[in-house]
Amino acid sequence: MSSPYLSHLAHLEISSPDVEASARFYEEQFGLRVVERDEHGSVYLRCWGDYYHYSLIVSPGEVPALVNMAWRTNDEASIDTIAERAAAAGAQVVQHEKRQGHGRSVQFTGPWGHSTEFYFDQPRFIATPERASIFPDRPEKRSQHAAAPRFLDHVTVATPDVVAFCEWYRDVLGFRIMAYTELDHAPVTVFGVLTTNEKSHDLGVVKDSSTIPGRVNHIAYWVDAHEQLLLAADVLMEHGTDIEYGPSIHGVGEQTFLYFREPSGLRVELNTGGYRNYVPDWQPNTWKPSTGSNSIYRNGAMPMSMTESFPPDPGKPSATEEGILPGTEEQLNPYAKMGQG
Repeated sequence: MSSPYLSHLAHLEISSPDVEASARFYEEQFGLRVVERDEHGSVYLRCWGDYYHYSLIVSPGEVPALVNMAWRTNDEASIDTIAERAAAAGAQVVQHEKRQGHGRSVQFTGPWGHSTEFYFDQPRFIATPERASIFPDRPEKRSQHAAAPRFLDHVTVATPDVVAFCEWYRDVLGFRIMAYTELDHAPVTVFGVLTTNEKSHDLGVVKDSSTIPGRVNHIAYWVDAHEQLLLAADVLMEHGTDIEYGPSIHGVGEQTFLYFREPSGLRVELNTGGYRNYVPDWQPNTWKPSTGSNSIYRNGAMPMSMTESFPPDPGKPSATEEGILPGTEEQLNPYAKMGQG
């Protein structure tokens, strides 16, 4: 079952203190392709399987951060519906005419500080003859890069209140809530996943102890097969990029995952697999770390570095998924216990 208003995640804009270093990493080590640069110093990149001109914008910024997440609507009328619903919920909605290669859009900052944009009109990518695929449904030839992802998959943001965030994005914008994770030692929800379509999620939410609004935990890309993900891990490591976490399989969503950092420090995930859910009246189940929410095999431990979100908060522990509670600060990462991470 799809959202009544939204189709899918269309692109992300992130910031980097060294745009060229980040863009070079995405192109040379990860297999994306630079397709445009603008007058603001931003670099636009695409995956070989993106149906639109780009899926990632890297813009200048003092720290790594999520600048904007953009979603394509089901039709032109849904833009106005979303604008009305968001305004009624208290958001300050900004109307845009054409920008960044797509048609008119509405944009606002959600209650927890995340810039969110919605549009419908976006031209399909048309490859030049030398890049055109022999397969009609592919936007261009498969990349020759060993690690190249097919397309953008999801974004996971950070918020002080996971349930309230998920319910606002469901009730106002039409996302579906698919699952939650609650701590074993306390009734605190530390993770949630939402979707606009039949995927297990295209928006993740982790609990954030920081007071900095609008933080992001990671951005994520998709490859077709488990073997490609393992090959990508080899390629990244051979060229100096350490693997932060994985490969393994999440219980929530059942995707095979691999996490690493780009030069700005921002976390990137590569994933594959997972399930599709077509149940129209789906109700989200609640997982625990001990039931394999983060690692389905229950035989590993997640490194503490994975709790960092962006931009960094120098004044506090940068933890997100661990769900800090007063008096339980020593338990910053429940996934660090062997068998839960």
